[in-house]
Amino acid sequence: MAGRPRLSARLPRLRWGRGPVAGRTRARLREVRWGQVAGWGALAVVVSLVFGVTTASVQGSLGPHVARYAMTTDDLVTVDVGPLGTLEVASPLPLTLGADVRVEEIPAEVTAVDPARTVQVLSQDLQGYVQFFTGPQATIEDAARALAVDALRRALTLLVGLVVVALVLRTLLGPARRGELAARLGGHRPAVRSAVVIAVLVAVTCVSSIDRRDRPGAGRPASPVFAGTALEGARITGRLAGIVDTYGGRVVDAYRSNEAFYSSAQTSVAEAWDARAQVIAAREEAEAAERAAAGRAARLGESLERPGGDTTAPTAPAQAPDARGTGAGTGDGGSPLPGAVVAGAADPAATPTPTSAPDEGADDAVEPTVLLLVSDLHCNIGMARVIRTVAERSGADVVLNAGDTTVNGTSVERYCVTTFSRAVPDGVERVVSDGNHDSAETGDHERGSGWTVLDGEVVTAAGVRILGDRDPNQTQIGAGTSPIADESAAEVGERLAEAACDDADGVDVLLIHTPRVGDAAMRSGCVPVQLSGHQHRRTGPVQVGEGIRYVSSSTAGATSGRPTVGPLNGVAELTVLRFDPGTRRMVDLQVVTVGPDGSATVGDREPFPLPVPPAPVLGPAPVDATTATAPAAPS
Repeated sequence: MAGRPRLSARLPRLRWGRGPVAGRTRARLREVRWGQVAGWGALAVVVSLVFGVTTASVQGSLGPHVARYAMTTDDLVTVDVGPLGTLEVASPLPLTLGADVRVEEIPAEVTAVDPARTVQVLSQDLQGYVQFFTGPQATIEDAARALAVDALRRALTLLVGLVVVALVLRTLLGPARRGELAARLGGHRPAVRSAVVIAVLVAVTCVSSIDRRDRPGAGRPASPVFAGTALEGARITGRLAGIVDTYGGRVVDAYRSNEAFYSSAQTSVAEAWDARAQVIAAREEAEAAERAAAGRAARLGESLERPGGDTTAPTAPAQAPDARGTGAGTGDGGSPLPGAVVAGAADPAATPTPTSAPDEGADDAVEPTVLLLVSDLHCNIGMARVIRTVAERSGADVVLNAGDTTVNGTSVERYCVTTFSRAVPDGVERVVSDGNHDSAETGDHERGSGWTVLDGEVVTAAGVRILGDRDPNQTQIGAGTSPIADESAAEVGERLAEAACDDADGVDVLLIHTPRVGDAAMRSGCVPVQLSGHQHRRTGPVQVGEGIRYVSSSTAGATSGRPTVGPLNGVAELTVLRFDPGTRRMVDLQVVTVGPDGSATVGDREPFPLPVPPAPVLGPAPVDATTATAPAAPS
């Protein structure tokens, strides 16, 4: 009992908040508390990610079909076509992630046609499958990106929900009750943590469906129909196996024919471009030598004309023949273009050339900006490799798409946008003016694939200022053409003209799908060049108003009443234009064509004409109507 007063005398120093021991205790508790928060937070993040990844689901496309993609963890991509069976291929996704693809119906807007066209509709379905076989990577890329976004969205939603629930429970329980629960669980925390980890692992395992070895088609050999295609090694189950074995050969044959045609076309374009490049290089070398000789002759003449010198002019060197022929651009009819200049003409200002310094400063010459114009692709993804070849060979800085990338603007055509976007080399900017066969959904897909979609504002790409907007009309199979909004084509044109004239820095190019939409802007004098498509035939360059209009033909070889999928049915065209950033003028254009036989031609560089100012109106001064007298009646 004697020691009891001494113990009670020491108790005040052990009370909370007093003394060095209490300070260390508080610090220890803070470390434990924040460690627990970090541990539970990490667990919440892991649970949320697992939940998001294993439950992600999006709607996409598969050939001509709408399809529902759902994430799995069995390392397989399983295409489920209902009672017909399944198609299974190894998953390209990381870890053991896979996907279940549930094929749904072909969208109604694609098949809304007269029953008499059933055979044609089936043919269009075949084209859809050929497109899928030609570019399966685009479909997979779109689906994987969409699944990743959906997984992240689901994970964030669950994580926020867990945090909110934790905060609500913390508030409802209060400090006293939380302390009681912590005391009761203090000795069981390791067991609780182990139970939570085991529960998470069990949940992940359960989500992965059944083991790959237990699947119905695991013992079935790969279908020989897909040999040599992107689906080589795929296994098929159920009635679908018989259908594919019987009719799948048609799709694969069409795919192989398509691959052979466009591989040959790509080779032809590369060879034709290289041959033309040699001709141009030889001509430029000869022209440079000619300019150097002319400069030396001029300097010699100046020295001879000085006082005391011989005033006899030296004999001019013989002119070398122009390798370009006339050098005049031609329209569809083959006649020289308005404003185009024949090589050797007296007025050098009529033909714009890249800005350059005198011969001694030739190294400071301004390099032209190269623009590659495509139009009316209509989902012919076979031309993607040709576009890439021309972009690489020409050194394109910008790819301009004049619209109609798709056929109907539906979700199942998303892979067309993705495939064409993948065709553009890295570092090359891309700008598109959507056409009447595109839709708002097409524009969203293009933005997601890296395209700048014109919407009535001026954008800058590689230093070129471009104005444009989507087409005021939309065309759908079975529904015809109808206005998108209350704005007519003429009103859209007036709006674009106003935007061009109001822009303080000016506009270099108007990119619009339908040519006539640019009429008002061309009349305004605020747009020097208009580039368009829509007509499926090349016209121009020709002066319209106070600017020059050039209309590209179809890069898909589109012809009336013929499909754009498969080998070309018409001549496909791409146009390479060079723009001088110093003078802000278009220098020249070069047309690349691919024929239905797979042959290719690369035209020479044709000077791009300059607009001719309107001639002044000559005549008598206007007469004031208030003072004018009526003409005398004839006698």
